[in-house]
Amino acid sequence: MTVPGTGAPSLQNVIARFGGADAARGKPPVHLWNPPFCGEIDMRIARDGSWHYMGSPIRRPALVKLFSGILRREPDGSYVLVTPVEKCGIRVDDAPFLAVEMTVDGTGDDRLIAFRTNVDDVVALDADHPLRVEIDPATGAPSPYILVRDRLEALIARAVFYDLVDLAEGYEEDGRRRLGLRSGGRRFLLGDAE
Repeated sequence: MTVPGTGAPSLQNVIARFGGADAARGKPPVHLWNPPFCGEIDMRIARDGSWHYMGSPIRRPALVKLFSGILRREPDGSYVLVTPVEKCGIRVDDAPFLAVEMTVDGTGDDRLIAFRTNVDDVVALDADHPLRVEIDPATGAPSPYILVRDRLEALIARAVFYDLVDLAEGYEEDGRRRLGLRSGGRRFLLGDAE
């Protein structure tokens, strides 16, 4: 985690460093493409963010980034890889991305928190990219997610989530004690404080 006032790079520098040319170029407009469905392929994204083809991990980061750029989540919740001429279904164990790093710029209402994913997408925690936390009913363990783009989320890695919790503050809401944090001019709920 990078904390302001420590001589660390600004958020814009972090986005430029992490995003590089991909951030400037953007992602393909997969939301505009509606080719015919060609069936399922034996590709899976594991909960840890690793990609697998026919049971073997894809070890080339450039190939994973290429696939991640043409990934789309359909309205029914399924995941497809989409090109202008075809789309193929794939399996996703949890979220398709993993938020592996966090940076913080500013404080209080002016704070902006950004995350870098395992495929080097950089996303700021704000109104367009909200945080949600699911609690496992059996274990009580939290699973935090941030919206990356177009219904695609990143699971926030455990160590990064601990850094996020360190920034949290308690507050009262609807007669309950809550734990949340501010970023991008909004408050995001992490959970109950009790």
